[in-house]
Amino acid sequence: MLEYAGKDLEAMRFAVNYHRWILDMFRPYLGKRWVEVGAGTGLFSEMLLGCKPERLSLVEPSGMVSALRQKFRLEPSVDIHHATFAGCIPEMTSFRPDSILYINVLEHIEDDDDELKHAFDTLHNRGRAFIFVPALEFLLGPFDRSIGHLRRYRKSALEQKCRRAGFEIVLSKYFDAAGVLPWWIKYKLLGSGTLSARSVHLYDKYCVPVVRLIEKFMTPPLGKNILLVAEKRNIHA
Repeated sequence: MLEYAGKDLEAMRFAVNYHRWILDMFRPYLGKRWVEVGAGTGLFSEMLLGCKPERLSLVEPSGMVSALRQKFRLEPSVDIHHATFAGCIPEMTSFRPDSILYINVLEHIEDDDDELKHAFDTLHNRGRAFIFVPALEFLLGPFDRSIGHLRRYRKSALEQKCRRAGFEIVLSKYFDAAGVLPWWIKYKLLGSGTLSARSVHLYDKYCVPVVRLIEKFMTPPLGKNILLVAEKRNIHA
């Protein structure tokens, strides 16, 4: 497995509503002992810590691990691993996590099938994997490549990958339908190579609350991302 590139998008620190939406979708399924794979500089990790997990393990193979160590140096419930997930499995196995999160990470990993199998093998029985990835192959373009995206996913294909690893699907849905057209125009049609903090802030402030409300009552047939929860059900455990 190639090391996750660890290229964090600084502009995404303005996506507070967006990240809160993701977390709120995952929250009912989370256990108590969590692993966040590819934690970056800890933007999402801070929100996770606010939910008061019993333990939060942050895995980050890139140089951004120094920012994580600084940010969470006074948090006794947080431990940090400078490695890929595969590289710290023995340590993870010792406390048997019940929740492993991949937030905009799986698309960076060359062998995502192998990664999902590692997650399955490490989880406690009835433990869950939480996956958030970019969707729709036709949206894949130079900008995705520039930030280390190896692929975008179809929902059915991601579900199949999870099942091959041994998981049962608990929740699987397209997410942020309103983002599809703007992404296609900016990054496919116009070939933009940047994600500006201003555009993220405006979309997060004005669009996300509306889109979130709509998708609460109507499941979109497609979306810019996929949100998935998969559970390990080992009847022999």
